[in-house]
Amino acid sequence: MNFLKKFLANQSGATAVEYGLIAALMAAALIGGLGTFTNGMQGVFGTIENNLTIR
Repeated sequence: MNFLKKFLANQSGATAVEYGLIAALMAAALIGGLGTFTNGMQGVFGTIENNLTIR
């Protein structure tokens, strides 16, 4: 029982887990934002392409 109390009170790896969760959240946000940004840029370049005339 004493071992279990010590194990539950030990927080030495908690910081690493928290940093890992923050990094995973940031990666998910970047991936989602990149998809939205890519679609927006395709629309902008598509509009430019349609409005250019070749002489």
